[in-house]
Amino acid sequence: MKKFFATLLAALTLCMLTACGTSAEEKSPAAQTSDKILVAYFSCTGNTKKAALEVAELLKADTFEIVPAQAYTSDDLNYQVENCRANVEQKDSAARPAIKNKIDNPAQYKAIIVAFPIWWGAEPRIIDTFVESLNLSGKVIVPVCTSGGSDIHSATSNLRALCKGADVRDGQRLNGMSKDGLKAWLDGLKL
Repeated sequence: MKKFFATLLAALTLCMLTACGTSAEEKSPAAQTSDKILVAYFSCTGNTKKAALEVAELLKADTFEIVPAQAYTSDDLNYQVENCRANVEQKDSAARPAIKNKIDNPAQYKAIIVAFPIWWGAEPRIIDTFVESLNLSGKVIVPVCTSGGSDIHSATSNLRALCKGADVRDGQRLNGMSKDGLKAWLDGLKL
């Protein structure tokens, strides 16, 4: 009988020790992917897409294209026309153009690089739609832009106000950056 209880006690002890430890395979999916980075980009002409894909390659990050529910035409982007769609949206800080697609499981990303062109000195309103559609609390958000001459400072300030609970880092304009310069900047973010 003593042998039976000793064996039973040993088996129970082994079960308890096994239950306390957790191997990498047993961790939750969120824990396994907590170091993942996403590069989400909005691009009408292809310039921002090219820059965003370069960032994603350097970071070995996933990518997500922010696709408007209603595509922008060349007339929509004709800034010379006062009432073109882009101008009308940019003048209305409450405008939130609809997005056609959604990110699968945004919780899996610890950091999101948000890439966009600068429209009238700021991020396009569809970027506001994008960030407001996600729970970004606790995430690192890094804005990057392409622009013919404007900087990213206003867009970064706007995103800080919209991304409640997120760590919104200083943004970077990507035009004219060498690949080595871009890599050095990204490395400095310590994502």
